[in-house]
Amino acid sequence: MEVKLHDIGEGMTQADILSFLVKEGDKVKPDEPLVEVQTDKMTAEIPAPLAGVIKEILVKEGETIPVGTTLFLLEAESAGKETITSIKDTHTNTSTKVTETTREQQPPTKLHSFRIMAAPYTRKIARDAGVDIEQIEGTGPAGRITDEDVYRFIESKEQPAPKVKVKEQQVQQVQTKTESNDQQESPTIIPYRGRRKQIGKKMSQSLLTIPHCTHFEEVDVTNILELREIWKTSNQSISATALFLKAISIALKDYPIFNARLNEEEETIELIKEHHIGIATDTEDGLIVPVIRNVEKKSLKEIHANLKELTKKAQENKLSMKELTGGSFTISNVGPLGGSIGATPIINQPEVGLISFHKTKKRPVVNEQEEIVIRSIMNISMSFDHRVADGATAVAFTNRLTQLLEEPKLLMLELV
Repeated sequence: MEVKLHDIGEGMTQADILSFLVKEGDKVKPDEPLVEVQTDKMTAEIPAPLAGVIKEILVKEGETIPVGTTLFLLEAESAGKETITSIKDTHTNTSTKVTETTREQQPPTKLHSFRIMAAPYTRKIARDAGVDIEQIEGTGPAGRITDEDVYRFIESKEQPAPKVKVKEQQVQQVQTKTESNDQQESPTIIPYRGRRKQIGKKMSQSLLTIPHCTHFEEVDVTNILELREIWKTSNQSISATALFLKAISIALKDYPIFNARLNEEEETIELIKEHHIGIATDTEDGLIVPVIRNVEKKSLKEIHANLKELTKKAQENKLSMKELTGGSFTISNVGPLGGSIGATPIINQPEVGLISFHKTKKRPVVNEQEEIVIRSIMNISMSFDHRVADGATAVAFTNRLTQLLEEPKLLMLELV
């Protein structure tokens, strides 16, 4: 039978082959992972649909393939006899004559020792520590290696020298020499595949499809920072991002055109009632956008708790597909990273808008009494789809958001 790349998430059309967990001739059990793939949102394992033997691998590591492509030919186990059918090779688009042969079932193929049961993040822990995962004994179900197994193994061994890492991907060194035989420094080559390649494709598609327009604004966040300090004295810590999320949700109620999707084929704009807001998150493997669902219905405490949980999962590459899909608006809080002046963020298609919050700085400001005072000022950048909304509407939206952030009493009043 054919084992194909199936749709493992909303809107998935293709994936990159990261690494194989089996080789031809391996005997596999139902639901055992066969291959790791990278979509534009997550790393996932494709499991075996049933018990059998891997007869042929039809794709290569590093290859980008569409949904529906045949990955493996699997010879299924049966009670006594098996029927093996040659099928169309969808990967090479060549057809073969369909024939059937029956034979007595062969003795089970010995499980190759190199095929290790472990999640992608567990493998990553081992790779980063320079540990050969084949040397680790798994304590999980069916001998699966857990994160704790890797950590215990690292502690029990003398720590090897850490590998040099470049953010995004492993580094490949290419040696070159000049014609005069004088050796030059080797350039650093970073493979363009996996999540970085998927991000590139999605950003390119967004820029080519959406006429981006970016609006900039300054926000005085002095009062909201003082409110957070008051909460801290009462052991009620609420992150600034949680407050930003709630303020955006309130503003979206007043300007729902920015919580929408454009369908050009049907010539419609769908106004989405639920506020599923994505949080652009920087991780070691690249940008990822977990989604906090129904922000409009949640309290500040609930939003803060959801935010902490999703951020932790994102850093550990443990987000589910549901937690990565279905967003209706996106924010990017780059202030903690040092982003200070502004940016032109790329919209997370098919959404209509995205706001970036930049670094907060203390600046001298002239108040209404014409006095010079020191205030905490933050810049924001809002990109929107100019097919769906106009500049005046975007300014009105950011004015409403600014009002809520500058006067926390108004924000609290909306929560009553």
